[in-house]
Amino acid sequence: MYQIDAPIYWYFLLFIPILWLGFAGVSRWQKKAQQQFANPQMLAHLSPHRSRIKAYFKIGLIALGIIFLTLALVNPKIGTELETVKREGVDIVFAVDVSKSMLAEDIAPNRLEKSKRLVSAIINQLGSDRIGIIAYAAQAIPQLPITTDYSSAKMFLQALNTDMLSSQGTAIDAALNLSKTYFNDDEQTNRVVFLISDGEDHSEAGREAAEAAAEAGIKVFTFGVGTETGGPIPIKRNGIIETYKKDPEGEVVITKRSMETLTEIAMATGGAYIDGNDTQIVLDFVNETLQAMDKKEFDAKEFVSYKDQFQSFLFAALLVFLIDLIVFETKTKWIARLNLFNESSKKTENL
Repeated sequence: MYQIDAPIYWYFLLFIPILWLGFAGVSRWQKKAQQQFANPQMLAHLSPHRSRIKAYFKIGLIALGIIFLTLALVNPKIGTELETVKREGVDIVFAVDVSKSMLAEDIAPNRLEKSKRLVSAIINQLGSDRIGIIAYAAQAIPQLPITTDYSSAKMFLQALNTDMLSSQGTAIDAALNLSKTYFNDDEQTNRVVFLISDGEDHSEAGREAAEAAAEAGIKVFTFGVGTETGGPIPIKRNGIIETYKKDPEGEVVITKRSMETLTEIAMATGGAYIDGNDTQIVLDFVNETLQAMDKKEFDAKEFVSYKDQFQSFLFAALLVFLIDLIVFETKTKWIARLNLFNESSKKTENL
């Protein structure tokens, strides 16, 4: 297994055909210029130590040096080490509200973007906990199963939007019921759901789902985003507000954060409600809460540890360029004495 650190430097290989084309052009010009003064036999007699092969050898060395230098710059990382890593932590499921009310801009830039930034900040301070992501509106859909791959989690997190579910509403019960399927380890003593929402759930099923989650050993911590004074839900086209969502009577809908709903759900599971508008307060709370929980050792995971390989290619490039410097275009005496191509006999015949 391998990966490339800086693939943009592959373009350096374009210098090789340019180098050979330039060499071919110069060689052709030199040959024509020499033919104006003497024929090939006379030139061989006047410059007996001139080597026709060394010029090609030296240009080949330069091309090889460029190849090694390019490989050093792109820095291929080869997985040569298998390491066994044991992790211990808590399983955490993030349930993020993606209903239309999350587009309200009473908290900048809007409630949904604030929620995504809040989850990302929490992930940044986690150590070895496993995480999963659920998106919900009138129904809940799984986005990411329990994993330790935080990079993938952030990628899925950024993809959350209010158009991913056609049916609208805020069915907290659907999110809690789906979260129970994420915890499949019977030995996990601490199961945590971080539910991020404005709390606008007009159904009574949320309380029942919270009680069922508590029976499954799940603690729900709710983070409320938005303000209690609320704000309208903008309808935008190309980033520009065209109008605001209205009710059947034509009045602009004002969506407000429901702290009571979120508090009730959290308390039903032994969790707590936190104001999600203040990121630092949330981060401090999450850190203290997770530190106080018992950690479970997860199954050993094997992964490839990639090692930088640029040092070898850089050394090879320097060595090739050094050889090119010390190799002259004249014939090497001991090779000439070997007479590998029977050149001495040919000269005698020509004379």
